[in-house]
Amino acid sequence: TVQTNLAAFIKDTPRGRAAEEILRNCVHCGFCTATCPTYQLLGDELDGPRGRIYLIKQMLEGTPVSAKTRRHLDRCLTCRACETTCPSGVRYARLADIGREVVEEQVPRSGAERLLRWLLRAVLAHPARFTPLMRVGQSVRGLLPPPLRSAVPARRDPGEWAPPRHARQAIALDGCVQPAIAPHFNAAASRVLDRLGISLVRIGGSGCCGAVSHHLSAPAEGLDFMRRNIDAWWPALEAGAESIVITASACASMVKEYAELLSHDPAYADKAARVSSVTRDLAEVIADESLELTEVPRVRVAFHSPCTLQHAQKLDGVVESILRQCGFELTAVPEPHLCCGSAGTYSILQRSLSQRLLERKLSALSSGAPDVIATANIGCYMHLMSRSTVPVRHWIELLDD
Repeated sequence: TVQTNLAAFIKDTPRGRAAEEILRNCVHCGFCTATCPTYQLLGDELDGPRGRIYLIKQMLEGTPVSAKTRRHLDRCLTCRACETTCPSGVRYARLADIGREVVEEQVPRSGAERLLRWLLRAVLAHPARFTPLMRVGQSVRGLLPPPLRSAVPARRDPGEWAPPRHARQAIALDGCVQPAIAPHFNAAASRVLDRLGISLVRIGGSGCCGAVSHHLSAPAEGLDFMRRNIDAWWPALEAGAESIVITASACASMVKEYAELLSHDPAYADKAARVSSVTRDLAEVIADESLELTEVPRVRVAFHSPCTLQHAQKLDGVVESILRQCGFELTAVPEPHLCCGSAGTYSILQRSLSQRLLERKLSALSSGAPDVIATANIGCYMHLMSRSTVPVRHWIELLDD
């Protein structure tokens, strides 16, 4: 077990107590390095979870840090494959968030880096800003050079949203970029759930789950997004909505952590705990229902399980089971635990590593000659689609078909 002696600046703070508890669970075994995507690419101990834990520990104990420490933490995808592998239950992702926040305070970035990160938070997390920009890009998509065109998907008609007609009601999270890029995900979910006797309802005033800010070391800003969503959802929950159902596994993972992240806020702690307790990934909801198929498809599917589905939410195999039950043939996918390289804003901030991981993932997904690649998260969908020669879809679209 790691022995800690945290510095005075953090020792008796909520962050310090959380970090100390996590650090003391680590037994240095190194099992985590075997499943870490960046360690596999770079072969550097400091670009694996165990090395990063050492760096964070030294920083929290008062050792001076430099841009080198920040660089190794920046390269982490926060894919949480290490958490799935860890025999001691080390909550690495939470420790990494704390480490990033502290290094950001101690080693300020250049003006250009700060500006880029601010722009990402100021645009991506706000649909009213992102959507008009995406619409402009889509209107001139045919004129764009191929690398840029791949980042601007063609506009899709989402189809009709199922009307709210059932006693069982669930709240939908629209999210931030998904309404502009893939509104058909939630629309398809509404139709499938409608057939199962559940009405998926949209609530005005909700938006980004807070993950963009939270993972770009702007925790206070992230908490504000969380509080806004809770305020928007609360009347519907009080009126009897049974759950918050989320089609983006990254957002579902984030909302399930509201309880912990707002536990120190007396005005929101209880509400956040309830919100997290009723939040369900779409896969969890569908898996609990009885599926009656109108026809059995003859489609070969390569399923990419997002890190936020299999490692963060621990729902590995759930979507695959649903697809098999519905008659789809799932092709074998080598190295299914590895990240595709999307990881939120990682594909923008760490483009070279992200593209290497994408190439490796697409090779694995394509190896079984599938008719379609399916996934469960908007970021993975966009990232895979940017270079895939095989059609990429959300798995709920396959059920909707």
